[in-house]
Order: sequence, then structure tokens, then C-alpha cells
Amino acid sequence: MTGLRVQNLSFSYGAKTALSDVSFEVAPGRFCALLGPNGAGKSTLFALLTRLFTTPDGTIEIAGHDMAREPRAALRQMGVVFQQPTLDLDLTVRRNLDYFAALHGLSGRTARARIDEALDRLGMRDRASELVRTLNGGHRRRLEIARSLCHHPRVLLLDEPTVGLDAATRQAITDHVHDLSETGGLTVLWATHLTDEIRDRDQLLILHRGRLLENGEAGALRGATPLATHFLSLTGEAA
Repeated sequence: MTGLRVQNLSFSYGAKTALSDVSFEVAPGRFCALLGPNGAGKSTLFALLTRLFTTPDGTIEIAGHDMAREPRAALRQMGVVFQQPTLDLDLTVRRNLDYFAALHGLSGRTARARIDEALDRLGMRDRASELVRTLNGGHRRRLEIARSLCHHPRVLLLDEPTVGLDAATRQAITDHVHDLSETGGLTVLWATHLTDEIRDRDQLLILHRGRLLENGEAGALRGATPLATHFLSLTGEAA
């Protein structure tokens, strides 16, 4: 079963085209990087994938569920980490996760087990009783990723998840999510404008001005050329 499938997806803001006939598939257990500069259409694509926006032009399937025909079933299979933080700073780590689990109908022993599992996977169990306000940026991002996993989604979407983090923390977060894909079987779509977050074996989508320019394994697409140079040659923009 396909983890994520997008077919002939288009979207416009009035006269301005944000996405034009975008099509791709990401298999279960695959880490797929969506690379594009600011304004490429990445956030618009994420808004469509999460049903913040809708369009009649194209189809979206999440773990085999058509977003237009079965939106609730599709959204149940999805975990999301948005670019802007959405944590309650005045609650503890565990209380943030309790609240999110309740929104997904999880409570009691099941919720506690799911929360502990998610915290363990992101190395956050020892911080469960700490207020989110006291966490650094990297640990807040780990918490948001842990939160997105509590309901056991099959597809994980992350929109520029390392914005504002230092290089070492970015690397740690990127490593964690690659591991989730490789060992947990998650389908991952990771939007970024930073080429150093992409590994040669990753699936790579290059999006520019609303059009998908390339789709393939990153190492094969760049060949002997550094990915940043390859991206610049395609788009005329630095990454």
C-alpha cells in the first residue's frame, strides 16, 4: 500500500499559481525530502495534505485513503509537525501529550503507553515532568515529533522542522526522523530548504515556483555534483 500519493495537484491564490500539476508517491518506510526555496510552494502543499486547504484539482491519498472521499480516515493516519511551534509552554511535557492523545480519543492506560513509547523514541522520557517553557529549541522540536507519533500514524509530515535550530541540533533531529522511517516503517515527507539535511539514499523532490522539477533518489539525481550546486543549476537559487 502506498504511504503517500499525490496526483495532478494544483492550487492557486487568485491569479497566482502556487502549485501546478504536482504528482509523486512515497512508499511506506521511505524518507522523502521536499527541497525548495521560500516561495516554492512547500507550505501550500502541506496545507493541502493536512486539509487546511482543499482543491478540486488533483488527488491526495494517505495510507490508501483518499483525502477528498475519506478525510477523517486519511487524517487519522497522519502525524504533522508544522513550521510554527504549537506547544502549550505552561504545561509539562506529559500534559501536552495527554491533551493531544485525548483529541485522538486515547485515554487511560492506552494513552500512557503511547505517550511513554513516543517519549522513549525521541529520548524525552526523563523530561516528562518539565514545563515546556524550560526546554531548549531542540527538545521542543523533539516533543512536537513525539506528539505527532502518539496516535501511531503511518505517514509523518514535517514542514521545515529545524528552522531556528543550531547545526548540531538540526543534525540530531534529522537523524532521529531518518531512524523513525528506517526502523519504524513510517512514510516521511520532510520539507526543507537546506541540502545538508538530505542523504543520498533519500527520495528527493525538488519543487520550484510551484512545479516539481525532479523526483528520484538524491544521490542519483546529483551524480558527482554537490546537491547544493545541482539545486542551484536547476533553479538559479542557492539552497
